[in-house]
Amino acid sequence: MKKLYYLIFILLFSTAVQSAEKPPHAAIASAHPLATAAGFEMLDQGGNAFDAAVAVSAALAVVEPVGSGLGGGGFWLLHQAKDNRQIMIDGRERAPLAATRDMYLDSQGKAVPKLSIDGALSAAIPGLPAALVHIAEKRGRLPLSKSLAPAIRYAKEGFEVGARYRLMAGFRLKALLNSNAAAKVFLAGGKVVLPGFKLVQKDLAETLEAIALHGREGFYAGKVADKLVKGVRAAGGIWTQQDLDEYKIIEREPIQGEYRGIKVTSAAPPSSGGIVLVEVLNILSGYDLEKLGEIDQKHLIIEAMRRGYHDRARYLGDADFVELPIEQLVDKYYAAGLRESIRIDRATKSAALAAAVSDKAGGEDTTHFSILDREGNRVAATLSINYPFGSGFMPPDTGVILNDEMDDFSKKAGEPNIYGLVGGKANAIEPGKRMLSSMSPTFLEDEERVAILGTPGGSRIISMVLLGILDFAKGNDPGSWVSLPRFHHQYQPDVVQYEKGGLDEKTQTALSERGHLFKEINRSYGNMQAILWDKKHSVVEAASDPRGEGNAQVD
Repeated sequence: MKKLYYLIFILLFSTAVQSAEKPPHAAIASAHPLATAAGFEMLDQGGNAFDAAVAVSAALAVVEPVGSGLGGGGFWLLHQAKDNRQIMIDGRERAPLAATRDMYLDSQGKAVPKLSIDGALSAAIPGLPAALVHIAEKRGRLPLSKSLAPAIRYAKEGFEVGARYRLMAGFRLKALLNSNAAAKVFLAGGKVVLPGFKLVQKDLAETLEAIALHGREGFYAGKVADKLVKGVRAAGGIWTQQDLDEYKIIEREPIQGEYRGIKVTSAAPPSSGGIVLVEVLNILSGYDLEKLGEIDQKHLIIEAMRRGYHDRARYLGDADFVELPIEQLVDKYYAAGLRESIRIDRATKSAALAAAVSDKAGGEDTTHFSILDREGNRVAATLSINYPFGSGFMPPDTGVILNDEMDDFSKKAGEPNIYGLVGGKANAIEPGKRMLSSMSPTFLEDEERVAILGTPGGSRIISMVLLGILDFAKGNDPGSWVSLPRFHHQYQPDVVQYEKGGLDEKTQTALSERGHLFKEINRSYGNMQAILWDKKHSVVEAASDPRGEGNAQVD
């Protein structure tokens, strides 16, 4: 009898522990209310976080064409609750097989302005459609006919665009006008649309329907693929059907690290995000930041960023093409060596680090969403077409605006991309190669809390997520992480960039005395989406960046 009571006690205890490890609520935070609603539609139909991720990704391709789309790619960081496993879905774009190292240089070896940014030649082979199919088939419960239904509905019925759409359409007006198909969809009579404009995308709805019906073949083969290739080549691009046939999704092990008792899981190459985040956090772990004054804290964070971004430029690229010293870069002893070069009273000049870059060759408008379901599955996904409206080019009759991710390669020694980042041989253009990214979907976990976060922001993504992690370490909630004033250093250019209002005059003066230089970004930047599951208090919170027009919901 005692044995029976003991077994019953163990069973009840195990059940209690398991239930405690399941969130009391589901949560979704995305950059658009309609995308968040699409995710909850899947959860309400019995789907899991992965079904919701497919729905949100597809919906954002419709309602946020400025930042993502079927013509782009991304990274989906997944946590499977059933086996406590973390997986990174690499849906990053690939260079066309006809791509060459110097394809954006003129006869004198100089980069041709805008050639890697505007038009069909700037577009790499998209990964987002393949990722939707892969996640649905490998991790979801619902068929694509259900998970793509909200996106198809939004594309067919239309929706009213917001102020950000109109602002970015004006910014990319020339590129959009160069593509008749794009101008017809995104503009009105060749001009930026007025408030109240309803964006209807019937061709995009048909492309989504083809994917829902035929899966991968609905995009990478058949009529849609034929339109894509013919449209790109007619406009001076170099895509072939072989490019589409050979595109593959890759499941990768995420990068993991630890910062003061917090487990950090983030994106692996071809993202630089996880490596740079762990390296910077390892440098900072040698200081008790909470016991330092605000100026000392910011000085040390800037110096750690400088060194992390320096190694990004020096070493990182597509690990399937080049050997990367990942173990070295995320090692705490390596960070300790970098820390020794930091002076508390003086800024290091980036030129002093540049001598080490002997192996050199000589997505601000991205989107992010976070999802947690009641089973404890979670998704952090950052998606992109790179520049606002990507390349500005749309192959006729597809509704698909193409990326300009080829600009994320290192086109020439020391030649910065559109975000000012420089790179080395590891990120040089090669056929079939995936370009280096800054996208950093991230999970954080300590004994009591789980966080899901990420943001768009081009080269500034890593620094924004870093500041969010440090705020999590202070015990603050998602509303604080997404609202923090932002500052950034990326090694080159050797200036501290900050959003309007991100650093006050007193702070700038004090840091200037240590040798730091500053450049204000004359607007706010980033659009962080975050979720916190407080296990100790059985509470779930979500927050959407107040700089954007997103929606965070707990249900």
